[in-house]
Amino acid sequence: MTAEKTNDQLNGERAAAAEAATQKVTVKAANVPISRLPGTFFNRRWWWATLLVLALMAVFARLGIWQLSRLEQRRASNAAYLAQISQSPLELSDAYLMADGSEVVDRQAIAEGRYDHAEQIVLTQQSWLGRPGAHLVTPLILDGGETAILVDRGWIPAADANAGDLSPFDEPGLLSLEGVIQLSQTLSGGRSTEVEVPQQEWYRVDVEAIQKQMPYRLLPFFLLQTPPEGVQDVLPYRVAAEVDLSEGPHLGYAIQWFLFAAVLAVGYARFVSTHDSRA
Repeated sequence: MTAEKTNDQLNGERAAAAEAATQKVTVKAANVPISRLPGTFFNRRWWWATLLVLALMAVFARLGIWQLSRLEQRRASNAAYLAQISQSPLELSDAYLMADGSEVVDRQAIAEGRYDHAEQIVLTQQSWLGRPGAHLVTPLILDGGETAILVDRGWIPAADANAGDLSPFDEPGLLSLEGVIQLSQTLSGGRSTEVEVPQQEWYRVDVEAIQKQMPYRLLPFFLLQTPPEGVQDVLPYRVAAEVDLSEGPHLGYAIQWFLFAAVLAVGYARFVSTHDSRA
């Protein structure tokens, strides 16, 4: 019995020693020295995976650079807007009939003339502090009577817009008003709204389309009338231009894409160094 136990013990010790040696070899084989990693990445086992990882890293880096370029565009756009609104107001006249709207958009402007309420249109599906309603867009006939500019005079409740009688909101007489120049609102792709017959209800201020039902020439942009200071208590309520001057999420997105590329590089290097069997 003693000899048998001794033999069993010897066999167990030998097996344990062999297992330990195997583990040492495995550990040694599973860790590639850093100096050998560059060559390991392009050996027969890993070259295709390395190329795939490099391609993904290039895509992530390119997306990060693209977000940085978007950030620069956003900053340039904000600077251009601030430069526009800081200029002295334009005095609108028929001299701007052939103007490029992009050159005067967001400029403060002054217009003098008389409203033509008979040609007034209603901009539907507009809200004010969560309340449904519409905007009144009225041609202001400038001095001379041959040219007009569409003026967004502000918001009225849906019940009043649907009542059919908009005369309570008329503003008669010679007026001088201030506003912000806005570009014509066309369909996606820059297409103008197709209109076959004159209509009073519109979904956007498409100057080119509205021109077809006007008896005079319209300036190629419209005016968003400036709200008065303090609380508004007379309809229509003037609506201020909504401008987002933040830098947006572009910087955060850029950092995120660069981090993805870095994590992928480090993770892949670690994976190869612990799984390559040729070390």
